Amino acid sequence: MTAGHKPNLPEGVDDPRAAAGTPAGADNYNKRGRLKKAFYENELARLQEELVKLQYWVAEHGLRVLIIFEGRGSAGKGGVIKRITERTSPRIVKVVALPKPTEREHTQWYFQRYVEHLPAAGEIVLFDRSWYNRSNVEWVMGFCTEEQHQEFLRSCPEFERMLVRSGIKLLKYWFSVSWDEQRRRFESRNKEPLKRWKLSDMDLEEHRLYVRYSQAKDITFQYTDIKQAPWYVVPSDDKRTARLNCMSHILSQFNYDDVLPNPVDLPDREEMAYVRPPIHEQTFVPQEY
Repeated sequence: MTAGHKPNLPEGVDDPRAAAGTPAGADNYNKRGRLKKAFYENELARLQEELVKLQYWVAEHGLRVLIIFEGRGSAGKGGVIKRITERTSPRIVKVVALPKPTEREHTQWYFQRYVEHLPAAGEIVLFDRSWYNRSNVEWVMGFCTEEQHQEFLRSCPEFERMLVRSGIKLLKYWFSVSWDEQRRRFESRNKEPLKRWKLSDMDLEEHRLYVRYSQAKDITFQYTDIKQAPWYVVPSDDKRTARLNCMSHILSQFNYDDVLPNPVDLPDREEMAYVRPPIHEQTFVPQEY
């Protein structure tokens, strides 16, 4: 690295050693510094098992947990949410990904449409993007006025303090991807027809305005990185480490116990008079396999 040249690191990572370290042990990384697949899959399975334990504990104690995932397009928010929910119950761990607001919602208090999705007792709610749309995409793309933007920055910290005072455990994660890595992921999507639906016109515009989005993120953090609900940055150029680090951090925020239920005794079949209808009267799917 030449003197005075800074590597292309995600926002929030100033020291390249923080991004290129080997905390899992050098043997578990390949020559490119990425986690080996076998280690990643084993660790992912272990963390998913702990998340199942956490959901039982949250349900048993009636906790209300809200986790916000924010970041640029292709930063990996959806990937980590998918891994979190793979083994958990959708009755306890719920995902909220709201579409753009309706005409009626445009006339409401800005936070109103999000409030109805806040967790009840015994629930963990994952927001795949959230009210922070206002200070990021809406502000960058000109979908809100400067007055609306400023009002959001004033009211958001108070809104979140109110949520925390009410007993909600609020966690906020910002997935940070570099311009080069975002470019690589967008090019990959563009080449594969089955992934091209993930590449929208908004994504292309966001990529062009990468620096403007960086400014939006900096302003957002300046006002909303508060003691009661701090931002946690997840460097996400490496998807495997981003997922494991985020899941591990979530677990670290709870002093939970293993309250997994014991195996149950399966009941015997109750015998009763029953005659099955003629099988030819039912319509079956074609046996292609």
